[in-house]
Amino acid sequence: MTAHQRAAVAALTALAPVSWGTTYVVTTEFLPPERPLFTALVRALPAGLLLLAVARVLPRGAWWWKAAVLGALNIGAFFPLLFLSAYRLPGGLAAVVGSAGPLLVLGLSALLLGRRPALRDVLAGAVAAFGVSMVVLKAAGALDALGVTAAFTATASMSAGTVLTQKWGRPEGVGPLALTGWQLTAGGLTIAPLAFLLEGAPPALDAGAAGGYAYLALVNTAIAYCLWFRGIGRLTATQATLLGPLSPLTAAVLGWAVLGESLTALQLLGMALAFGATVGGQLPRRTEPTARLRAGSQPSGSTSGCVNRTGLPRERA
Repeated sequence: MTAHQRAAVAALTALAPVSWGTTYVVTTEFLPPERPLFTALVRALPAGLLLLAVARVLPRGAWWWKAAVLGALNIGAFFPLLFLSAYRLPGGLAAVVGSAGPLLVLGLSALLLGRRPALRDVLAGAVAAFGVSMVVLKAAGALDALGVTAAFTATASMSAGTVLTQKWGRPEGVGPLALTGWQLTAGGLTIAPLAFLLEGAPPALDAGAAGGYAYLALVNTAIAYCLWFRGIGRLTATQATLLGPLSPLTAAVLGWAVLGESLTALQLLGMALAFGATVGGQLPRRTEPTARLRAGSQPSGSTSGCVNRTGLPRERA
């Protein structure tokens, strides 16, 4: 990819964590309280079934179990733990734990992909984590052990799913639309029995809750994850995950703009550091070819985006 193409891919992929940064406001302001499993189920399964209906492609061969593993890591475990942390922690504090994601991805990339972490990536991940921590420093007294554990486990699960997504790529001819549908459906089916067993019947929904769930399922999940998995196929796992700090930064800005939370000079400095590390993490490496195709990715200009020119991905595998 050229520098301009890489920047365009990074910018489009960045819309996913920006969208995820709205999860905390939507969850706390519109959704029924103490229903993390039901919320995770409604966010994942309808979106997955919708994408399957559009793509009309099912996994084949080894991709049945690969899709199940990715769905469990990226969706089945991540969503319930994310909402559990959102219910038990302030939005900023729940999100800051996710700032450890880039560092976890670096370690897992070395273990699973054989990629030695570059010093600049380690520094970018550390600066991003430090910057996000500065943003939520005032919330340090509101720690909840279960909420923090859930947030960290969610981050670790998503990090492992990100690395495996890049390791396995996509079957030939399968686009991000189908891959996203497989994972959301598998993750939703994993969550469903737990939701009904542990939380019982679905709660009554008012107009605000119905709208909140619709937003989470369509924009925050179906569209955002399609963009995210598309980006992983074109960026390195480290570059993709270094976009993650945009999520807590978005949550902090929304907390200020929507919830009336204050932002101090120290928090603004932290936001600047985290954003700078995110941008710096997208710069090309000297040893990185200007044009290459990763496993499962498609050539620039192909029709393998979220929806191709015919409206459906060309699936052959």
